[in-house]
Amino acid sequence: MMDGNVAATFAERQKGALPGELGLQWDEVANGRASGWFTVEGRHMAPNGFLHAASVIALVDSACGYACLASLPEGATGFTTIELKANYLGTAKAGETVECQARLVHGGRMTQVWDAEAVNRATGKTIALFRCTQMVLWPK
Repeated sequence: MMDGNVAATFAERQKGALPGELGLQWDEVANGRASGWFTVEGRHMAPNGFLHAASVIALVDSACGYACLASLPEGATGFTTIELKANYLGTAKAGETVECQARLVHGGRMTQVWDAEAVNRATGKTIALFRCTQMVLWPK
């Protein structure tokens, strides 16, 4: 388990990987929670001109994954996602900001369950509700 807000650590680690390429930004990554955002640009859009669902998943799944790492039990070596689900309720346009809050729902020895909500900051409307289950990995 990591102490305090380690958002800067994860911002550095994501450079060159998908979250970095999508310009995901982190306000907080801590035990039991994370919050982040991105400003919608062309790289986040589907060919049909709407926000690509995968851009939203990248944000909420990264928030949950980063917070999962910050919340691992002592001695655990990592995690792997075993299930995720999203319900899409809205969208955002170019220039608008998509923000998310992730929170730990269940923090067991073998699994963690996370909920996250993506919101269009300009309208205050929910874009997606997300839940994932992480399997905690232990040394052999």
